[in-house]
Amino acid sequence: MKKRTIPVPNISPLWIAAIAIAIVFFLSLNTLISLLTESWWFTAAGFQQVFWTQVSWQVWIWLGTFVAYGVALGANYAIALWLTRERTYTVLERTNLRSYASTLPRYITATAIAILSFTAANRGRLAWETILKHLNPTSFGIQDPIFSRDVSFYIFQMPFYEGLQRGVLGLLLWCGLIALVIYGLKGEIRPERGWKYFLTGAAKTHICVILAAIAVTVAAGFWLQRFELLYSPGGVVFGAGYADVNARLQAYWLMAGVSISIAALFMISLWRSGFSLPSVGIGFYIVAFVVVNIGYPWFQQQFIVAPNELSKERPFIEHNIAFTRAAYGLETIQSEAFPADEPLSTEALGQNQSTLDNIRLWDYRPLLSTYRQLQEIRLYYRFRDVDIDRYTLDGDYRQVMLAPRELAYDQVPQQAQTWVNQRLKYTHGFGLAMSPVNQVTPDGLPELFVQNVPPVSSTDLELSQSRIYYGEETRDYIFTGTSTDEFDYPEGDTNALTRYDGAGGVPMGSFWRRLVYALRNGSFKILISNYFEADSKIHYHRQVLNRVSQIAPFLQFDSDPYIAVIDGRLQWIIDAYTISDRYPYSEPLNRSLTEASDNVGRIASQRTNYIRDAVKVVVDAYDGTMRFFTMDANDPVLATYAKIFPGLFEPMDAVSPSITSHFRYPLDFFKIQAQLYQTYHMTNPEVFYNREDVWQFPTQVYEGNTEVVEPYYVIMRLPDAEAEEFMLIVPFTPVDKDNMVAWFAARSDGGNYGSQLLYEFPKQELVYGPSQIEARIDQNPDISQQLTLWSQEGSRVIRGDLLVIPIERSLLYVEPVYLRAEQGELPELRRVIMAYGDQTVMANDLNGALASLFGDVQVAGAPDETQAAPPAGTPPVINGEMASLIEQALAVYQQGQVALQEQNWQRYGETQQRLESILQELNQIAPTPSVIPEPDSTVIAPAVDEAIAEEAIAQ
Repeated sequence: MKKRTIPVPNISPLWIAAIAIAIVFFLSLNTLISLLTESWWFTAAGFQQVFWTQVSWQVWIWLGTFVAYGVALGANYAIALWLTRERTYTVLERTNLRSYASTLPRYITATAIAILSFTAANRGRLAWETILKHLNPTSFGIQDPIFSRDVSFYIFQMPFYEGLQRGVLGLLLWCGLIALVIYGLKGEIRPERGWKYFLTGAAKTHICVILAAIAVTVAAGFWLQRFELLYSPGGVVFGAGYADVNARLQAYWLMAGVSISIAALFMISLWRSGFSLPSVGIGFYIVAFVVVNIGYPWFQQQFIVAPNELSKERPFIEHNIAFTRAAYGLETIQSEAFPADEPLSTEALGQNQSTLDNIRLWDYRPLLSTYRQLQEIRLYYRFRDVDIDRYTLDGDYRQVMLAPRELAYDQVPQQAQTWVNQRLKYTHGFGLAMSPVNQVTPDGLPELFVQNVPPVSSTDLELSQSRIYYGEETRDYIFTGTSTDEFDYPEGDTNALTRYDGAGGVPMGSFWRRLVYALRNGSFKILISNYFEADSKIHYHRQVLNRVSQIAPFLQFDSDPYIAVIDGRLQWIIDAYTISDRYPYSEPLNRSLTEASDNVGRIASQRTNYIRDAVKVVVDAYDGTMRFFTMDANDPVLATYAKIFPGLFEPMDAVSPSITSHFRYPLDFFKIQAQLYQTYHMTNPEVFYNREDVWQFPTQVYEGNTEVVEPYYVIMRLPDAEAEEFMLIVPFTPVDKDNMVAWFAARSDGGNYGSQLLYEFPKQELVYGPSQIEARIDQNPDISQQLTLWSQEGSRVIRGDLLVIPIERSLLYVEPVYLRAEQGELPELRRVIMAYGDQTVMANDLNGALASLFGDVQVAGAPDETQAAPPAGTPPVINGEMASLIEQALAVYQQGQVALQEQNWQRYGETQQRLESILQELNQIAPTPSVIPEPDSTVIAPAVDEAIAEEAIAQ
């Protein structure tokens, strides 16, 4: 039977090339459009140099990698073809494709080389940052203790060398594979000769040279692997240990030498028949790898280190402690004793009046719910979160909480969700809500300094531009400068309208740009809409974290941008960090963090072991203008980025005081430092090894759940300081213990910015921790009874953050109590619990709590009952006689309830008669006979809840 051949069309190589180019073009169209529109966006934002630096280096690296791979693979293929020029593709000769045996392999191989080169180039361009850091290193001035190399070698040089070694090794492996495929298809490889002589002649020479090059590259990998010992995770501490330095280091040297020897054996075998010499070398390599690289270090660890671990590992523990503290900036923390035994007097409280005036009674979680109920105004406005900052208002240095009112388009009524409304009408949020941290209205709501739309201020804080085009909720692109007005804010039965006149946005008035943006966003409406004019702009990358990440993807940004009113405008402030995972001997975050926010957890997942609070970014909420300010001029990583992107970072002396007055120590960075310091405050290797003094964050109760205390911002005066200042603090407790051992503070104001202080309590004395204070609150019968009764009356009791406030050399504990209806979302601040020494009190407000503990102490902003009559419905103050009668009424009422449950009607009747007489007597002396007052504002102990008395009257 005659065999049929498969017809293959005779296509010109030019046509093939044209088709390939067309396919690549259409596949790359989205990438080209993205690059073009991004170049317009960077130019409009004023950072075109940053964009072209990144793009140009990526393009050159892509081209260089593509050419290098293409030339190397192509030359290797050409050599294999030339060496077998007298042979045909014997495999194809025995198939129906024998007529194409001379052409088909060429097309297949060319395609394979092109794909391999393209893939390698795409992977290689991602190394642009690694290459640029390699070319622009900055010395740390610190040498590692094993190889005596500057830390900059590990952070800037090593990643490049390792990437280059892996790339060369991959290229050589592909070269060897292509050569073997050609030789196999042409019948040059003959398995019947045995594995030592399966390849001979020039083909053997070619393969031996490639294998020798691979062996040399593997030797280079072992040489680089020596430095990786500084990141060894398997010892007592992170970094090189005794077995690493005394066993694995020698093993890597030996394996590198063996690899070089194998390369030499491959070259020697060029003058000998067969592969016997390299085969012996490879066998010896395998044995050496198992014995020297695995067995010898194991032997050292088990029989030399383990029985004498502390003495052997002591110097390496010291290295880990020193380098970890340096990598996270812990070595600059100043530690001093805090006796916590100095009694607080009225005079001492008066000297710390500003601290008292700024005790934070509002927790951000219930306050966010309150803001949303009172100040979102319309469905399409949203408060995302509550920020905390400080301002000088009417001459007073005040701590405030504030939330920007952003536009949430997804909350616009469904029938109004049209393309025109989404892109042209509903373009921005408006204003903010601001309240002091400690002021409460008689209704238990925050006293608002700034409220409503447009914003109205009750202080000297002015807002000249309150519109929010760039924020945390602004994820959609919009257009401004069109022929239709934008919605500005609701105004009675109508809406106020506006036209954007800011500097933000990318010009897109021309037909060409509209076409490109239509393709980018997949919306034909952009091209055909009649609303666009010559001055129209498109705004995208409006979400502030995304916006700054486009400019500086090499920085790690804090998870919580916060809003500030600066010179009458709303400005976003974002903390940015430089990070690395290559700092020798430094403990990685993913090994050390046990409690962290989502962003800290994300940083830790990158195996980060170096971080600096290096940059502050300020973004204008109206026009999106971005400014990057250098906060840590001594950071070598930031210095390297400054070399790569000259002009990106502005020095601190370029920042106006109105901006720096709102810089605060970053929360995520502080959490990282505090978490690590719980272990790395121990600098004695023996204490560290035994984990004798490990700390942890304390716990508190929130909505019935036990949770870790988060760091909190306060305005307070440090012991021996001249004035109050804004700082971030957190207490520490011992592991598995509840007493407090220290509190940690980071300062934020002026020249003290970045200073970190640790105050340690005496270890031989008990200093109450937050959970112990929580237990004391629960054990106080009067307080716990009041909270339980509220919970039983359809209200939900929310106990806010328990704050530990250091004053002079003493500690004051403050916990606000909020009430919220079971089905409501409007928490009201109703009580303040305060503890000092062995006393725990609950009062209506901060002044009442302070008065119960210390006498007459007034807090600014708290209601002053002597100056004005209380609002309608406000309970009167209970005097001693009234309190005694109320206590008697409560006791008799409880006796009656017991008799009622026992069905002892005679006793129940007697208790009701006694209760009636007590209530009549109480009504005669009460200011409002028909209403039984609420508990005393100064001491809760003799008080009874109004609901109990009313129920008693009903009985």
